[in-house]
Amino acid sequence: MCLAVPGKVIEIEGDGELRMARVDFSGVQRQACLAYVPEARIGDYVLVHVGFAISTIDEEAAHETLAALREMGELAELGPPPDTSAAADGSENN
Repeated sequence: MCLAVPGKVIEIEGDGELRMARVDFSGVQRQACLAYVPEARIGDYVLVHVGFAISTIDEEAAHETLAALREMGELAELGPPPDTSAAADGSENN
């Protein structure tokens, strides 16, 4: 099965067709070529397939897709989603 995984662009290097991005997939970072999405900017979410960002998507769609892929067991190597509940309510687990 071919699979494109959404991730957030956190760094961009290079120019034109040689632009490369460091993309964060729920805490796991990988390099991706941005040749197919010249409009991609830092902070954007992109769908990555075999090292190439193939389209940009909105943040909500990215999170929904990641949740569905985790539920199907397709993203086990990325680990569990980060727990943001403590940060949201101001509490810490010590």
